[in-house]
Parts: sequence; C-alpha cells; structure tokens
Amino acid sequence: MKYLLMFALLAGGLSAQTYQPTWDSLDKRPMPQWYADAKFGIFIHWGIYSVPAYAPVLPGTLAYSEWYWHQMTEGRDNSNANGVETGTWAFHRKNFGADYSYRNFAPQFKAELFDPLHWADVLASSGAKYVVLTSKHHDGFALWPSKEASADWGQPWNAVDTGPKRDLMNDLSEAVRSKGLHMGYYYSLYEWYNPIWLKDKPRYTREHMFPQFKDMVTHYKPDIVFSDGEWEQTSAEWHSPELLAWLFNDSPVKDRIVVNDRWGSDTRHTHGGYWTTEYTPGMKDNSHPWEENRGIGFSFGFNRAEHLKDYHSGRELVIMLVDTVSRGGNLLLDIGPNADGTIPIIMEERLREIGTWLRINGDAIYGTKPWKSSRQWSAGEVPKANYGGDLNTDYDVSKLTSKPERGKAVVEAFYTTKGNDLFAILPRWSNGTFTLNDVEGAKSVTLLGDSAAVRFKNAGKSLSIELPDLPEELRQQPAWVLKISK
Repeated sequence: MKYLLMFALLAGGLSAQTYQPTWDSLDKRPMPQWYADAKFGIFIHWGIYSVPAYAPVLPGTLAYSEWYWHQMTEGRDNSNANGVETGTWAFHRKNFGADYSYRNFAPQFKAELFDPLHWADVLASSGAKYVVLTSKHHDGFALWPSKEASADWGQPWNAVDTGPKRDLMNDLSEAVRSKGLHMGYYYSLYEWYNPIWLKDKPRYTREHMFPQFKDMVTHYKPDIVFSDGEWEQTSAEWHSPELLAWLFNDSPVKDRIVVNDRWGSDTRHTHGGYWTTEYTPGMKDNSHPWEENRGIGFSFGFNRAEHLKDYHSGRELVIMLVDTVSRGGNLLLDIGPNADGTIPIIMEERLREIGTWLRINGDAIYGTKPWKSSRQWSAGEVPKANYGGDLNTDYDVSKLTSKPERGKAVVEAFYTTKGNDLFAILPRWSNGTFTLNDVEGAKSVTLLGDSAAVRFKNAGKSLSIELPDLPEELRQQPAWVLKISK
C-alpha cells in the first residue's frame, strides 16, 4: 500500500506539472502519445469563402480559395500585359460586381445540406484518427456562436447569428467523437480586416483573440489546436507563451491537448508543439514531431476552378501518407466542403480509397516509428527534396515510385517499424525474387492481407524474398506491405 501511495503521488506530481509562460518551459512539455501514434488526420476548410469558392489556377502555383477576400482586396491592381484585370478581383467584379462586399456572402453560407453523421462516416472511413476543422479563418467568421466575432465586427459574424443559424462546430464534433476520432480546431490568431485589429493590435490581442480562444477551448474541448496567422506579430506581441501556459496548466484539455508551432513570427520550427510544413516533402527525420498539411488539389477551401487533373489520385495520396510516415511525420490531408454542407464526391472517393488501403495495411502506419533508413532506392541519381522548406509544388511523390527514367533512382521500398516488426512497403509488385538491403535476422515474412507465409532467405546483411502471386483482393492496391518479424 505504501508503494502504491508513493506511485500515485509521483504520478500526480507529473500530471500536475506547472508550465511557466516562457518558451524554455513550454517547449519541455511532452507530446501526447495519441498524436504520435495517429499518423493520419483530416483537415477541413469550410466557411464564407466556400460560397464564391474560387481562386485562379495557374501552372506551378498554389491557389488558396479561402484567401478570396484578401486576394480580391489586395489584388485589385492586377492586370496582364494587355491591361486586362486578372485574378480573384477580376472574377469577383465580373460575377458579383465591384460594389459587392465579401461580407454579403455570410447569409449565403447556409449549409442547408450539412449532415454531420454522414461527414463523420466519411471521415472515419478514411482511416484517419483525428479531424481538424477551421473554427475561424483569417476572415474572422466563426463556426460557433462566438460573441466576440459578431460584437467586434459590428454585424452577425458567426454561424449561429447568420447563414446556417446553427452551431456547426458542436454538431460536427459530436458526430466525429461518436466514431472514436480525436477532434481538433484550426484557429487563426489574426483577422485581415477586423476593425479592432486595423486600429489597435494590442487591444485586438487582449480583448478579442484571448477571450475568443479561451471560449473555444473551454466550450468545445479540442484534442488539437492548429494555430495560424501568426506571422503578423512576434510571439511576445501575441502573448502566446501566456496563452499556452493557460492551455497547458488550467484549461479543461491540459493533459491531452496537442498544438503546433504557429504562435508568432519567430516560432515556426523553433517553438510550440509539432513542426508544420505545407505542400512540401515535410521534414527529413523524426528528430522533432512534425506534420505535413495539404489539400488533395492546390487549395484548402473548395475551389470550383480546379479540374480532375489538379487532384491527386488515391494511389498518390496513399504513397504520400507512406512517404510521410516513413520519415516520422503525420499527414493532415485537407478537404473543402461546399457552402451547402456537402463534401465534393471526388474528395469523398479519395478518402474512402485511402481507408480501404489502411484497413488492410494500417499496422504498418499506426503507432510506427521510422527505421534506420526510411527508404530503399534503386540504382541511379536520388532526387533532391527541400525538406523543411517553404511551399513547394515541384515535389511529386508519385514520381518517387513510378518507372525510373534513365539514370534516375526510384523508391523500391518504404520502411516503418513497430516493436520487433519491420514493415517494407512496396509501391510496385512483380513476382519473383526481391532483395531488401541492410535487412537481416528475419524470422518470418508475411504479406498484410494474406495469411500465407512468404518464402525468404537471410543472406548476410540482406533479405531475399520470393514475392508470391497476389490474391485477387490485393492486386489493385496502391502499395503492398511485407511484415518482417525478427
């Protein structure tokens, strides 16, 4: 009994650790294990911008439709060589008129077909373990009854006071949690044209952002907060350390909350929780928790100007997930629902395709860690990747696994590990002998989804495997997983 009491006291002391409002203290907080094991989440960008749902799609560029208000405002002087107006402003002027305010879109964001139970079914079917919904983007419109939003904008500016006339965050959160998924929220620290922000930034931070953030956390109890819009001020000006100290010490989610690194112009890849990358290869290794976030196409919010060719295929998205996890990262894959509350069918299809693969092969993803080598390359020149860099539309993971060009290397296998098991994830399959380099001491080899043992031979520091004929139900997979037990 004495030892049990001592253990309880020690455990209580650990859970009751107090974090100071300094980065030196806050950065010592461990990452909750649920996030490290989850690996795959779904991002949802949904709001007023879903009404116009437009951004110009140009070769080699990213087009974020959720930036519609900013682009139509800041891009009014854009024109081509012939003096013709171009971009979002030209689209807006042609289709809505030069005097039509972005604020007029709010009542049109009705979500009349929003079915949170259907959404939750689609999200769960993807195999994702967590969901992150935009509680408020840079336009300041809140998907919950935020009193700060409507009061400070001087008009109905949340989803209960206008538009849908319902608490979208609550309805989706309840449905998502009923499926056993973790629920989180994206929250923009700043708002482009908030009247208080434009006049008095310290007052905005003190009287708008702080109480609104605490209201969101207290009432909706997220497991994850994806902060954004941090670049406009330093973390000291945002008073982010004070906010995070409250979140980690006193909030109702202090023991399980996960946060990212977007808390000031000085914090990305430096302070906070996990590092974030966006439309890039992600980070090189797992020296610090990280997450790559991106859309299925070029936009986070739904963009009506995108075509099928602008969307990644189900196979490419599976390979993207595998590539990310092999280096120790999480993938937060975005969908952009319509203003009426429906998920575009192509996005639903992509999510279900990923889920079909994960139902068979999830053991190689969930709860895994990187191996000593994340990949095995074929002979040839290994392509370079700007790990940890800025936005990069040139990184095409599908090219890493396609038929190699002359003199170029491609990935033959991605690796993950868990316990005594090594997983070799093969993006191509051909019957015959396949050799995994630097793999030794195998005791058994199996193909996930097939109960039959796979013939193999330990050959020094390599493993020679006889790839069998695939069962019918596995032939159309985007990748195949060999489980190697040691």
